[in-house]
Amino acid sequence: MMTTPAPSSNQLAQDRTDLAATRTLMAADRTLMAWIRTALSLFSFGFTIYKILQALAEAGRVPLDENTPRNAGLFLAGMGSVAMVMGTVEYLQTRAALSAHIPAPMARP
Repeated sequence: MMTTPAPSSNQLAQDRTDLAATRTLMAADRTLMAWIRTALSLFSFGFTIYKILQALAEAGRVPLDENTPRNAGLFLAGMGSVAMVMGTVEYLQTRAALSAHIPAPMARP
């Protein structure tokens, strides 16, 4: 009966390091998806608030300044843009830091 030799402790350590780096890359992917989800929510909420405040102002139910609906919507859309940029920058920094540790190419579909 032939047995295969057990992997060396150096090989086991390298395998564990590679798997840890891969898990970190997947965590970075999930974090980027969360940033994108947050940014899209802020965009859509900004448009919704704009339309609601505009309708209330036109109906005369709430005394608002003429630019208040626009400013509120632009603020939330701007925050969505900031969230998207921050998430992308964080993701790119994480990928750059991991590129030295991941043996396989980090190309993603």
